[in-house]
Amino acid sequence: MIAVTSKSRRSRRIESAIFWVLRLATYFILACATYIFLDIGIKGGRTVFTTTPPFINVPFLTEPPQTLYVFDYEGKTLTLSDRQFREWKTTHADVEVNPSSVAYSAGGIWPCIVGTALLVIGSMALALLIGISSAIYLSEYSRNGRMIRLVRIAILNLAGVPSIVFGLFGFGLFVIFFGWNVSLIAGWFTLGLMVLPAIITASEESLRAVPQGLREGSLALGASKWQTIRKNVLPYAMPGILTSSILGIARVAGETAPIMFTAAYAMKDEMPWQVARWTDFFFQGVMALPYHIYVVSSKIPQNEYTERVQYGGAFVFLFLVMLIALTSIVLRERSRSRLSW
Repeated sequence: MIAVTSKSRRSRRIESAIFWVLRLATYFILACATYIFLDIGIKGGRTVFTTTPPFINVPFLTEPPQTLYVFDYEGKTLTLSDRQFREWKTTHADVEVNPSSVAYSAGGIWPCIVGTALLVIGSMALALLIGISSAIYLSEYSRNGRMIRLVRIAILNLAGVPSIVFGLFGFGLFVIFFGWNVSLIAGWFTLGLMVLPAIITASEESLRAVPQGLREGSLALGASKWQTIRKNVLPYAMPGILTSSILGIARVAGETAPIMFTAAYAMKDEMPWQVARWTDFFFQGVMALPYHIYVVSSKIPQNEYTERVQYGGAFVFLFLVMLIALTSIVLRERSRSRLSW
């Protein structure tokens, strides 16, 4: 009896120790995430928001990046964007100044916001179309033979391939071999292929989670295989598929290496819709927030002016990703509330 009691106490101590280790690990992760988000939120908020109406830094959100000129004039330090500096020179033609310039530290990030949104929407549309189609075949049509098992293993292996490898693959195939050059469509296919394994795996699991009775009842009533999938399986699997899209959006939007080789420019004067022919829209490069933050953070000398752009861009980038992901979450919850078994 004493031995049993001692063993029970030891088990409770071990269980309590494991509980606190897991709890402290969770708190540590939450603390790190909180610090990161607060740091970006506070420092980025100083760039995005202002203390005067309309309380938002509209030029930062609506203008393209520009070079910042810093110089002393009449005892004051002036910081002017490239456009403002040219205007100032026209009104002070007889004044000689020796300004120091800081690239990408004036103006705003509007082309980067548009480019990021286009890359995310296009790549996720391709990935969801191909991924859901593949998941339907693997779950509903294929037989679990050796070939299908090899395909599933290959999909799992692709999920672990580094993004830089996908970038080099996209550069070799889409940019060079297909001749698409650095363009939106090359970025779409590269990012879509990168996130495809996660979407296929999650979508297939969602389809398999639908009760078999729904399929059998539909087939017993005379529906075809495709009618059963479209009417009785896909709607109930949609919440899980949308969950995979949320994970895909988070990865696609934050990648820098793939678009650095296939789709992104450090600077571009025209907006994506400013093209001579509508087909040129797909075969042009764009600016993107992750690549812009990378360029400003590592390719130019660092100072207080570049820090403003870095944190402001990161703040807007996180907000944009959260907005797109929130849309998917709302659609998922509506699907769950409307469909249940």
